[in-house]
Amino acid sequence: MAALTKADVHPILLAILLGGFVAGTLDIGAAALINFISPIPVLRFIAGGLLGRPALSGGASIVLLGLVLQWVMSLLIAAPFVLACRWLPILQRRWIVSGLAYGVVIFFVMNYVVMPLSAWSKAPSFTAEKFAENMLAMLLFGLIISYFARRIDSNQTGGR
Repeated sequence: MAALTKADVHPILLAILLGGFVAGTLDIGAAALINFISPIPVLRFIAGGLLGRPALSGGASIVLLGLVLQWVMSLLIAAPFVLACRWLPILQRRWIVSGLAYGVVIFFVMNYVVMPLSAWSKAPSFTAEKFAENMLAMLLFGLIISYFARRIDSNQTGGR
């Protein structure tokens, strides 16, 4: 069985997968650095969004659940931006600015919509320092997604 090559994967799907997985994985590392902890408690906290406080003392299966949830959310976050690039080519031409702007959107949606609706049931409280650190992490997240979306050929993908 031959391995899949870049040419075998649709450009939009490839941008979503690469942007989502890379941004999501680096986001785990950023959260660990910001909080001076290993990635394991970060992944438990992510799983806690679904399971609540008991996830914080969970084992390997909880950590794996946290990783899967992080990647699924990251792919779901990457998809709208990548798909929007088909109809708004300026997002690709100005990929740095659009990625930073998308990072701001990601920050506010995650902290003030997703978190309150999760099992944690509240928006996070920030100090100015934590706000800046978390905003920078989401700006990077948006930049990574826009980086992978920047070269999608709209003629090849059926866009305008």
